[in-house]
Amino acid sequence: MHSGGDADQPCGMTVAIDVVGGKWKLHLMWVLAEGPVRFGQIRRKLNGVSEKVLAENLRQLEASGVVRRELYAEVPPRVEYSLTPLGEELNAALAPLETWGEKHRDAVGARSLDAVR
Repeated sequence: MHSGGDADQPCGMTVAIDVVGGKWKLHLMWVLAEGPVRFGQIRRKLNGVSEKVLAENLRQLEASGVVRRELYAEVPPRVEYSLTPLGEELNAALAPLETWGEKHRDAVGARSLDAVR
């Protein structure tokens, strides 16, 4: 699945996986696709993520240019996270992956359980 180009450059799949790899980033992308959301709201939607891990993942996604962090000068200050246009495009590219997972959940799940036994 490697497209041509400069041999010193990582393939497109590597770039995409570097951005969304890990346990929480894909889930974060889905939550942020719903529109601007505050840190506490994200935490409530992502059951089991610690505050530290969530903050790290948001920073990494922001550094990749797919998440925007907007600070509102209010008292107390309000921070909202949302997808940038780049993040929205990535989210659209991930949608077929979710569709595939939904379609093949039972078949893949059964094989995964068999492999563990």
